[in-house]
Amino acid sequence: MSKIIRTRKPSVLPYYAAALAFVVLCAVLPVYRLWALLAALGAAVLAFAGAKKICPPRVVETEVPFHTGVDDVDAMLTEMQQQLDTLHALNEALPDPQLSAAMTRMEKAGRSIVETVEATPAKAKQVRRFANYYLPDAVNVLQQYAKLAKQEVRGENAASIRAEVEHNAASIATAFENQLDALYAAESMDLSADLTVLQNMLKGQGL
Repeated sequence: MSKIIRTRKPSVLPYYAAALAFVVLCAVLPVYRLWALLAALGAAVLAFAGAKKICPPRVVETEVPFHTGVDDVDAMLTEMQQQLDTLHALNEALPDPQLSAAMTRMEKAGRSIVETVEATPAKAKQVRRFANYYLPDAVNVLQQYAKLAKQEVRGENAASIRAEVEHNAASIATAFENQLDALYAAESMDLSADLTVLQNMLKGQGL
């Protein structure tokens, strides 16, 4: 998903060359006279133009996670990717197979959402609540679960929390998948309408 952004940064040497030419000529010419001042300025312009040809702009490459052309969408996608990376790491560390399966579904749906919004930034508004609340809250709950499991915390409260997380993990995964499905609602409606038109055309032709 990461992209290389290339920007052109002009060299500062032409400015130094122009300043140097102006200062030197000011030192040797009577710049209190108009012709001398104009000559110094002209020499500075020529020095700038000459140095600019010799010293072209420098191309700087910067790697960014996302580059949709919309800064706040890029920031949202970057944060979502970080949350999903955390979810993946938690999944690797937790041994429970049913919970792991649910977390795998969450990650798969989440990454598909990221890819969809990256391809169509206009859909970002449809996942704002998911990105700002549902995803980080789900990851936070699973982090707390992993902390309890790692520390092997015993007791009724800890057991109740673990059981609740394990019981609701599949529902959370389904919610993630529903969010992904909602992104394609408009496309599904358009496709359904196209299929209906096609079927009517075929019927009209006796096919």
